[in-house]
Amino acid sequence: MHASAQNEIEIIAEKLAQEQLDAYNNRDIEAFVLPYAENVKVFNFPSELLYEGREKMYDLYGRMFARTPDLYCKLVNRMVMGNTVIDQEEVTITKNEPPMRAIAIYKIVDGKIAEVYFVRE
Repeated sequence: MHASAQNEIEIIAEKLAQEQLDAYNNRDIEAFVLPYAENVKVFNFPSELLYEGREKMYDLYGRMFARTPDLYCKLVNRMVMGNTVIDQEEVTITKNEPPMRAIAIYKIVDGKIAEVYFVRE
């Protein structure tokens, strides 16, 4: 693959990761699930499947957004290589507790986020 095609894949991958992050911070469930594939798979790193499907994601995150007005994800660092985005994050659930540190790995297939892997402290 030549550099411009590779670069375009990385631009799309980063755009999708940023779209879902922005929607997460706005607690906008419709915009949040949009970048994800219909059959997205979400894992605890390296291979424990947590759930599958955008409908399940909509339900889980929709309820979380509704009950966590302080919810905010601060992007600490981002790496993009090919169709993979790795975000280092600090997630505030409530202002009364220190942020949770996490790493999210997004794998993009056919212009959508197809797999997510979480590494949590």
